[in-house]
Amino acid sequence: MKLYGKMTIYALAIIAVIIYGTVGTYVLGRSGNFNVNINSPVEALYFTVVTISTVGYGDITPVTTLGRIFVIILIISGLSIFLSAVTVISSDFLSERVERLYYSTSRSDKKLLNNHIALIGYDITNALIAERLKKQKRNFIIITKDKILVDKLKERGYNVFLADYTLKQDMEKFMLDRASDVVIDLRDSSKAVYVVLVVKKLSKKVRLSVVVQNSEMESHLTDLGVDSIINPATLAADALTEVLDRDQDAVIKK
Repeated sequence: MKLYGKMTIYALAIIAVIIYGTVGTYVLGRSGNFNVNINSPVEALYFTVVTISTVGYGDITPVTTLGRIFVIILIISGLSIFLSAVTVISSDFLSERVERLYYSTSRSDKKLLNNHIALIGYDITNALIAERLKKQKRNFIIITKDKILVDKLKERGYNVFLADYTLKQDMEKFMLDRASDVVIDLRDSSKAVYVVLVVKKLSKKVRLSVVVQNSEMESHLTDLGVDSIINPATLAADALTEVLDRDQDAVIKK
């Protein structure tokens, strides 16, 4: 599960504990289970937050067995969730930072980043382009968000890097201003618009080509000044139409 998803779950859990504590304190506080009467939700919320945070001012304390059991459950559940959240989220954050460092560009990699071709994404078209460029011994890199794919392509001898290609700070290290070409080929072609904007910010002169899956995206990318827009479906349809036209001409001549 991604870090954002875990943070959302823990946030909801903390809210649930606060609601439990506030409602429980309000109900029990009106029934003589504390040393003072709690007559408002705000007072109940105050006691809940103070208790969970272990500050414990001592101005409100449970005086009955039921009240003490309630507070024990509140403290244990609150502390458990807070400690789990801090441990898991900090661990994930550090792991993510280590992962980015592991897959970042080294000094030797940076030697490649001059008059290079950057293949962003690794769908069918870029996969074929990579094979041909490798055979031609051309200077190129592959940029993807898929860690598993990075490991597989490294084993095959490709210069491949892990990065979020929709973020300028991630893409700066690939020196696109020194690249000769950038080819964007994403399975979700709707994200290509964001990547184009990032590339345009990093380089005004690089030749930019984008593989798309629908005509609507072609229109959007044309407005952004993309040099080449390739729609494989359109190319296939054009080629097949030519074949059908030739067949029709042959029938008419007969």
